[in-house]
Amino acid sequence: MSRVYEVMFIVRPDVVEEEADKLIAGFTASVTNGGGVVKTIEKMGRRKLAYTVRKFNDGNYVLMTIEAGGPVVLELERRLRVTEPVIKFITVRIDEEEKRLAKAKANRGVRRSAMISQPAPPPPAPVAAPVPVAAPAPVAVVAAAAAEAPEAAVV
Repeated sequence: MSRVYEVMFIVRPDVVEEEADKLIAGFTASVTNGGGVVKTIEKMGRRKLAYTVRKFNDGNYVLMTIEAGGPVVLELERRLRVTEPVIKFITVRIDEEEKRLAKAKANRGVRRSAMISQPAPPPPAPVAAPVPVAAPAPVAVVAAAAAEAPEAAVV
């Protein structure tokens, strides 16, 4: 069963461009000899590493997208592991992610077409203006009223 994978590996920074191309060609041949297909190869160039790897602070990044079966990917990873100029690599299966994204895109398209075919809902009814509330009486007025009727004043 063939699946889609992304293989990213980092080549030492002191490797010449021609040697890096030979490495990539060797990995491509490994995949194609095993019955897989290399979809894309992207050289991302020299970048700084987040942390020191094998005493290197930067490296040349390469991203390969391949379609292959499990044994082919295992062989590619073995070759990456034993190749001295490769200082780090990671393999990620992306076919499930592509399916999920395609499904989300299809659902989004269905919802948008449904929203376009339905008329827009009417705007909400206006809310009544708030009723003004009488301001509380000043303290001086309350004190004067208490002076006129001492029995009504509560202290």
